[in-house]
Amino acid sequence: MNTVTLRSHQETTVKRMAQHSKGQVIVPTGGGKTMCMIEDLKREIKQADYRRNFVVVAPRILLAQQLCEEFLEQINNVNVLHVHSGETHHTSTTKPEKIKTFCIYPLHFHTIIFTTYHSLHRIQEADINVDTIYFDEAHNSTAKNFFPSVEYYSAEAKRCYFFTATPKHSLTISKPGMNDYYVYGKVIMNVPAPKLVKNGYILPPKMIVKNINVAEEDVNECEHIIETIDDIYVKKILICARSTKQIIHLIENTNFTYQLECRDYSYMYITARTGAVINGKKVDRDTFFDTLNTWGKDSTKRFVVLHHSILSEGINVKGLEAALFLRNMDVIGLSQTIGRVIRTGDNDKKYGLIVVPTWDKVGISTSKRLSGVVDTVFNKGEAAISKVRK
Repeated sequence: MNTVTLRSHQETTVKRMAQHSKGQVIVPTGGGKTMCMIEDLKREIKQADYRRNFVVVAPRILLAQQLCEEFLEQINNVNVLHVHSGETHHTSTTKPEKIKTFCIYPLHFHTIIFTTYHSLHRIQEADINVDTIYFDEAHNSTAKNFFPSVEYYSAEAKRCYFFTATPKHSLTISKPGMNDYYVYGKVIMNVPAPKLVKNGYILPPKMIVKNINVAEEDVNECEHIIETIDDIYVKKILICARSTKQIIHLIENTNFTYQLECRDYSYMYITARTGAVINGKKVDRDTFFDTLNTWGKDSTKRFVVLHHSILSEGINVKGLEAALFLRNMDVIGLSQTIGRVIRTGDNDKKYGLIVVPTWDKVGISTSKRLSGVVDTVFNKGEAAISKVRK
């Protein structure tokens, strides 16, 4: 196993995980929560006097695959199993009997299972002993369909930890929330964003509201977006579209791609409906994300990536400089998207740009909510808590 130097807040987190068998870890996006999981798992393996089963739960298949890569950069000599419907180079199944068989052979290796909230019940049905379970982006765990398995492992796993930058609390007994400390445990670590900014671990966001005063009948989305891109003048831009329909309209029914090409921007987009597309060519997901990261690392490359929701949460993309919001989101979605552009990099980026063009009521409401999130997280140093009221 590789040795890494932890940041001070990561060291504290790992120590507190050793002291508590259950709890919540609240760390802003970009704060390195994955490394806390990895170091905790390494310590558990080192101290183990018997073969152990570890489970890592992610909200999406893509993130489960990414987490697997990050874990295996630090850990070797373990059995790896994926329990989800996605493709992987590792052993993969969603059949409970095969999960159980995998976890009892061979006897001399520990097992790490990477799964999604959607498939977690398959592991529960396999009836295996789980020593430690890590819930990534744990605000997803409160969903109605996911919560029963989460509640089960909170009680049955020997150790259980919930990681998120954006906790979801419930103000009604009829719906689960992370303020149910019987299930989720207490907050054992809460890292304020201003501390991470001060220490140079993440960048502060800089919010720009671009007021576009046009009559409703004169709205031209393509023109307004291109105008905004010209104004912010950065190379790598994430565009959060209102819908897949809006993305398709921009690509197929306007001169949006031509305008990008005139400015030396490549473009890419990904949605559940269209799949992944790079410069007009359909590609598989691996190619899409490999290209996205390659372009992100290339200081000379100019590109725009459009999406509706797939890129909002958890996915690590190098180099993004600005997020352009065309739609409103809940507190979690806004916070997670900000997190995509405040990661430090090798360039001279001093802040992450978050930009809202306002040509209608959607833009105005988005700017107000986004401003509130920035104030809560980066000025007051509090977590962006989403509250379920009914």
